[in-house]
Amino acid sequence: MEIKFVLNHKQVAIDVNPSMRLLDVLRDVCHLTGTKEGCGEGECGACTVLVNDEPVNSCLMPIINVFGKEVITIEGFRETKAYKVISSAFADMGGSQCGFCTPGMILASYAVLRKNPHPTDEEIRIALSGNLCRCTGYQAIVNAVKLASEKGVKL
Repeated sequence: MEIKFVLNHKQVAIDVNPSMRLLDVLRDVCHLTGTKEGCGEGECGACTVLVNDEPVNSCLMPIINVFGKEVITIEGFRETKAYKVISSAFADMGGSQCGFCTPGMILASYAVLRKNPHPTDEEIRIALSGNLCRCTGYQAIVNAVKLASEKGVKL
């Protein structure tokens, strides 16, 4: 079945099984490998992408569910001003160590800041609770989101 949607600001039509996971289509068909598979069960957030500007676990979403919608992966988000501010804040605050969770964490951070440009530490922790990191202990990530907030991400 041909699935039409917008992927990283470009209209695409992909002929795949409609029950295929969005994650697999992104990685194996579109060759966008920034989206990671961690748990495959929607628990870790490594596969986070934006669908119509909302963070979703692409490992749980059948590709048919994005028909007619907009999907942004870390590769597409990398071209934005918001990415530059958020990724710089992650680098400045040590919010990324091994990097496996970073693409999903950055997209989830964007979603937090888009809805609340000046979140508290608690609001950040709650908003990012669906994204796991085994390396940082989370405080560096919270600090990175706070720094991005202070830098004034215009979302």
